[in-house]
Amino acid sequence: MEKLTKKYGLATAICMVVGTVIGSGVFFKAQNVLAATGGNMPIGIAAWVITGLLMIICSLQFAVMATKYEKVSGVVDYAEATCGKGYGYYLAWFMVNVYYPGMTSVLAWVSARYLGVLFGWSMVSPEVMVLAGFFLIASYTMNAISPKLAGKFQISATVIKLIPIVLMAIVGTVVGLANGTLSNNFTTIVTEAVGGSNSSGLFAAIVATVFAYEGWIVATSINAELKNPKKNLPIALIIGSIIVVSAYVLYFIGVAGGATNEVLINEGATTAFTNIFGGVGGTLLNICIIVSCLGTLNGLMVGATRGMYAIAARNDGPMPETFGQVDKATNMTTNSAIWGLFVCSLWLVYFYGANLTDGWFGVFNFDSSELPIITIYAMYIPIFIAWIIKEKDQGVLTRFILPIVSIIACGFMVFAAIYAHGITPYMNAKANGAFSFPVLFYLIIFAVVMIIGAIFKKSKKNVEE
Repeated sequence: MEKLTKKYGLATAICMVVGTVIGSGVFFKAQNVLAATGGNMPIGIAAWVITGLLMIICSLQFAVMATKYEKVSGVVDYAEATCGKGYGYYLAWFMVNVYYPGMTSVLAWVSARYLGVLFGWSMVSPEVMVLAGFFLIASYTMNAISPKLAGKFQISATVIKLIPIVLMAIVGTVVGLANGTLSNNFTTIVTEAVGGSNSSGLFAAIVATVFAYEGWIVATSINAELKNPKKNLPIALIIGSIIVVSAYVLYFIGVAGGATNEVLINEGATTAFTNIFGGVGGTLLNICIIVSCLGTLNGLMVGATRGMYAIAARNDGPMPETFGQVDKATNMTTNSAIWGLFVCSLWLVYFYGANLTDGWFGVFNFDSSELPIITIYAMYIPIFIAWIIKEKDQGVLTRFILPIVSIIACGFMVFAAIYAHGITPYMNAKANGAFSFPVLFYLIIFAVVMIIGAIFKKSKKNVEE
């Protein structure tokens, strides 16, 4: 089986982390955080920092694993090395058929939605959905035909999306300090926090930020194409995570310098941009959000197009000879990429039917971009536990402390996702008045996908051959 060449450097890997995590969330989650805390800025900052630390902790654990294991598709390698080939297969199967395409398809729609705003289109209009399909195909085409171009686009999009964040962080803070808005926002509470206390408001704010930090694990999918991955991938995970957390916190502070907390809670960050940068501020912000979303879409597509190859490279799954092919001209996993596009298209149709219509799927309507967080973080936990048991040559910090803290972080992320989408059934108008429990019905879909994966799973003997 032909292998992928080492075509990406450290800069691309860092931009994969930063560019895949920073999408549209950073621009509108500030409003959600302030609303959750009642306008309490210190608690809001604490929420961004705490969730960021959770991401950094998990990335540190995977960074340690990256220095030891290297095969194809990072996190799948770690799962296979710690929990066995079978577990690695099921994690890869889940990521290629649920996790990557679920988020990728939604990012295609989000990108189209923000571009549609410039033309006055409704977010559920046919124009936006056609544009979403175009973005999905365009991202696939760029990755399938020219992986190097996709890497360069990732770097460019990451730089562009950081421009408004850095500008707001610096200019917003300076302006806010000069006119007193920032200091006033730090000392003024607008309303009572969610739940009536600072602790409950903090938790609600943390839940609001969880989804803004998701997607960093996608960077491990290119380890087979990364130059010196045992050195560069850990560096990329750590530096990229720190950049993301710093950008989110500083942007949050900068936005508070552009408008009062009350205005930000009611109108969002666009008002702060308009107040500081003039009438064109909102439009420029919208354009930067589009570029930001397209960069995230590209990063996710990188993972989606390589998923089936990661399975086939281990001589497992359906048609490994087909999905394991690498195009000699482009050095791209062409057949794997086709499967990735197909599954992304299915999830785009699902997202539209479940979330943007009256509900095509009854009780099975759920957010396909956020609920997979429940199972992806749950699937990390056995990897960390196995690491503790097996890696006897590691020191106390890397064998016990870091993985144990990572397990706690993963458990919290799972709980936060469940909490955000409801832990009790509710009357769902899209399900014709029936009771709906999105988490439960997502887990049913997850189980069905994994059962299908089990059908295609080859025997241990065939895999070893």
